[in-house]
Amino acid sequence: MSVIQRPVNIMLVDDDEINNFITVKLIRKAFPDSVLSTYLNGRLAIDRLKDILQHQPENIPDYILLDINMPVMNGWEFLEEYKQLNFDSDKKITIYILSSSVFSNDIDKSKSYESVASFISKPLNLESIKEVFSVLNFHNH
Repeated sequence: MSVIQRPVNIMLVDDDEINNFITVKLIRKAFPDSVLSTYLNGRLAIDRLKDILQHQPENIPDYILLDINMPVMNGWEFLEEYKQLNFDSDKKITIYILSSSVFSNDIDKSKSYESVASFISKPLNLESIKEVFSVLNFHNH
């Protein structure tokens, strides 16, 4: 049975539009086939995830890049609500916390969430993007 490789699907949740523009450009440069969507706060992203879960479960993102400090719903509130969504255990989304924060309590707090893979400092650059998604390199050769 052959597995059809679909493009990697990445959701970016950050209220900084300039940072989003740069991050999207960097991801597209590193992974041209990726499917990217951006949301300016956690509420918009959660609403979209609920919609995907209900209507298009095949489009669940593989990765979420999540900022902490955002209006409406911040990263921590997003993670609390995310825990309430019943995602199929075999389709686990990998979440990376994006932050310019260097507070160790934020880093420690991020480790308390099972769904959070790592804490990444902003601003991102091509190297950090490639490092974060290094697992994808196997699919791109």
